[in-house]
Amino acid sequence: MRKLTYLAILEPASDGGYGVYFPDLPGCISYGRTIEEAQFMASEAAGLHIYGIESDNDPLPEPSKTLTPEQTIGCIVTPVSIYPDIIRNEMDYKRVKTNTTIPNWLKKIAEKNHVNYSHLLETALMEYLGLTERISYKYK
Repeated sequence: MRKLTYLAILEPASDGGYGVYFPDLPGCISYGRTIEEAQFMASEAAGLHIYGIESDNDPLPEPSKTLTPEQTIGCIVTPVSIYPDIIRNEMDYKRVKTNTTIPNWLKKIAEKNHVNYSHLLETALMEYLGLTERISYKYK
């Protein structure tokens, strides 16, 4: 299982919390009211950021092993490890809402028969697309 570790910088904020950023992951930022919350949010942000990079088929930045003193003055540096394959699995199998329309008469009959719309739509789509099992989809 792949494990990536990036260095996060927790920068004290004027309200007592901590802004979080990753020098190796431009645009990946977060915030926490406490050090513990900031570390947790850093992990969440890095995981989703890496998921986005991989979904776009972009190359992953190499993690730095060290930072310069100028990058860390007055800040806390903490390693953040993520497991991209676990995050991809969670994101790909996460249930999402989608709207659809059907005739009112059909909806009434389906409700009388206790139809599970989500299950029905999922199985019908899989059959229509010729899928025999759930797959992890790599976005293009």
